[in-house]
Amino acid sequence: MSYSIKEVAKMMNVAPSTLRYYDQEGLLPNIKRLNGIRVFEDADFKWLRVLNCLKNTNMPIKKIRQYVELAQEGDTTLEERYDLIKEQKQKILKQIEEFQYYLKEIEYKQWYYETAIKAGTEKVLDDLIPDIATLELDKIPKEIKERKEEKRNE
Repeated sequence: MSYSIKEVAKMMNVAPSTLRYYDQEGLLPNIKRLNGIRVFEDADFKWLRVLNCLKNTNMPIKKIRQYVELAQEGDTTLEERYDLIKEQKQKILKQIEEFQYYLKEIEYKQWYYETAIKAGTEKVLDDLIPDIATLELDKIPKEIKERKEEKRNE
C-alpha cells in the first residue's frame, strides 16, 4: 500500500515538514517519488520506526545520518552500526538514571504540597524540614515515611 507524506506524518505524530526535513538531510534514502511527490510504502515503516526511535532518544541528526549511510553500505558496516546503537543505548540509560533522580525531587514536592494542602498551610512543614542550604535532593522526613508505611501495613 502507498501513503502520502501527510498520512505518514499523522501516523508518526510529526509534522509533514519534519519528514521533508529528514528527506532533505538524507535520512530517508529509499523513499520513492512519483512526479516529484514522496510516496511511502509499507516496507518504509520499518526504517521510519528506527528513525523515529533514534530521533526521539535525542540522537543528533549528524549521528543519524552516519547510521543511515552505514546502513546503505550493508553488511560491511554491521559492527559500526552496532557501536552507534550501543552508544545511544548508554546515553538513554544515563538519561533514565537522571530522570529517576529528578523523579525523587518531584515525589518530594508532591508529598510537600499534599501535606501543606491537607493542613491548609505550609507552616506545618517548618518543623519537619531543615532550613539548611544544600543542593542535595529533598527527602520526605524519615519518621513520616515510616508512619505512612506502618499505616499501610495495618
